[in-house]
Amino acid sequence: MSISSLPDFPWDSLAPAKERARAFSSPDATKGEGIVDLSVGTPVDPTPEVVQQALRDAADAPGYPQTWGTPDLREGIADWFARRRGAPGLDPDGVLPTVGSKELVAWLPTLLGLGAGDVVAFPRVAYPTYDVGARIAGATPFAADATTAFGPTTPSSAPKLLWLNTPSNPTGKVLGVEHLAKVVAWARARGVIVASDECYAELDWRSEAERGQSLDELPTTPSILDPRVTGGSTEGLLAVYSTSKQSNLAGYRAAFVAGDPALVRQLLEVRKHAGMIVPWPVQRALLAAVRDDEHVAAQRERYRARRVALRPALEGAGFRIDDSEAGLYLWATAGEPCRVTVDRLADLGILVAPGDFYGAAGEQHVRVALSASDERIAAAVARLTA
Repeated sequence: MSISSLPDFPWDSLAPAKERARAFSSPDATKGEGIVDLSVGTPVDPTPEVVQQALRDAADAPGYPQTWGTPDLREGIADWFARRRGAPGLDPDGVLPTVGSKELVAWLPTLLGLGAGDVVAFPRVAYPTYDVGARIAGATPFAADATTAFGPTTPSSAPKLLWLNTPSNPTGKVLGVEHLAKVVAWARARGVIVASDECYAELDWRSEAERGQSLDELPTTPSILDPRVTGGSTEGLLAVYSTSKQSNLAGYRAAFVAGDPALVRQLLEVRKHAGMIVPWPVQRALLAAVRDDEHVAAQRERYRARRVALRPALEGAGFRIDDSEAGLYLWATAGEPCRVTVDRLADLGILVAPGDFYGAAGEQHVRVALSASDERIAAAVARLTA
């Protein structure tokens, strides 16, 4: 891999629209002043006190922490999968804390030993780091929405790593249990490792009827580690999760990967050599976060209220909202090139992410984040409905 093989950092191209949005001014006080930045999904609400206290309590940390994470942290994450994700019986040896989820996404192909001649597959509309991770490893990135896109395959010709993203960033689409099970069966028949990025699972906006399951049975979106998907074995499977969104911990870089213990041990061995270690205070904060459901429910309701306000305002302004079943975003289109939409909204002081950040298939959509304060969301609604 060479630096020249990496794409330009997409957010740099938003600078002109950002400056235009910053200059917004209106005599109508309800519209507010300046930019409403709905482009980046960065949390703006306070980090929960239960997590802050855990961090403070662990502030005296003179020694090196464990790369694998402490046994109670790994057991706490396994318990969280059982309690929240419908995935009981997860082996704590198959759990590994990571320095945020983006670094794991970017480095997973390399940590798995992939390289030239190996294919890393991911959705056609997807978080760009899947593509970047393949390039860092020197592997071949391949965008596909269905296993049929690979044509007739054998273990030697199939991709080595297949990324799923459910709920999707940016579309908010959720993959159901039957779909996940079919992908896993296809992958196992060909020796393909499946990694599922599930970072928005706690933000499921579907009704129980739409889910086909009660909230008591499964409070979040389905996981790749659900036994109805795995058949009781995590072999060849990894789930990636972050507490950044559900717990407002983006600044902590507190995430984890879980699944096949053999694969996790492989990741662990390389990470120990590379010094890729989650700091001890962050490990303690992460444990507090996965043990406490109350703060997650409160944050989900904040996002729900912002979504309820923003979605009809966008629809009233001529946008169609596609998918957006779960997650932190509204996937919106006005039936025009996404950069035209970005500029039109920037004239209203609203900054959104162009869909082409996520692949050519997103070129007529924009991603609208719910991660702004109530005051800023109200200002966006006022501007859209004027």
